Amino acid sequence: MITSKRNPLVRKLRGLLKKTVREEHSSLLLEGSHLLEEALKTNFLPTEVIATPEWCNQHEEILKKIASRTLLTLVTKNVLETSLSTVTPDGVAAIFPMQGLPKSGKAPKHILALDRIQDPGNLGNLFRSALAGEYEVMWLASGADPLNQKVLRSSAGSVLHMPFERIGDSSSSSIEMLVSKLNIAIDDNYQVVGTISPNKITDKKVKPYWELDWDLPTVLVLGNEGSGVHASIEACCTDFVTLPHSSLVDSLNVASAAVPLLLERQRVKMVKGIQKKS
Repeated sequence: MITSKRNPLVRKLRGLLKKTVREEHSSLLLEGSHLLEEALKTNFLPTEVIATPEWCNQHEEILKKIASRTLLTLVTKNVLETSLSTVTPDGVAAIFPMQGLPKSGKAPKHILALDRIQDPGNLGNLFRSALAGEYEVMWLASGADPLNQKVLRSSAGSVLHMPFERIGDSSSSSIEMLVSKLNIAIDDNYQVVGTISPNKITDKKVKPYWELDWDLPTVLVLGNEGSGVHASIEACCTDFVTLPHSSLVDSLNVASAAVPLLLERQRVKMVKGIQKKS
């Protein structure tokens, strides 16, 4: 069992908190029992599990699932606390190969495109809502790293189930590449949907979000927390929807506004099911 905070394992785990190191080693660090369990639901097996003896005693079923193909390293509570970003770890962390992350199918019908979302908490919540709304892939134009620990935690593990594609290496290149992908989507008969605040004066034709047929092939575009959707990306939108709210609020947080939009298709499906039964 590792008891020293100077052990190379500590440096290895701290390194995986950095994007450059994750990409260099094609490895992902998951902190805590919940994220480990979410990964195992997808048959995504870790290469190494780092745990305290106390955690192992309480999670024998998980250890049985990974025993044959995973290295188990025992550490003290203090060593684990030093190694991770979580203030009070619950006793376990795991290293996974990035190639185990989910990949999208050839022709996803519902896509969430994000333009420079910076806040890890917002991005994590958007992953969670997109998964709940049965979107099939997310396009990420620059912004926060989806494998950041804050994103993983706020997504409650949804990042491990939702395919995503990072677009471009910089803000400018990501905008150009997203515009290109949106134009291709339009050529393939997708509706590209932008959002406009009900308090904003615009000459665009805007409808309440529930009047859109969300069952059609759709790319929903959401923009940066401060500046919104870039003008060149907004110019690609074929439809605009709004989410009515009080004029006392200028606009909604992007993760909050996304929830009814991403779940509208599920709401309509439920209503139709109720109507059939009655």
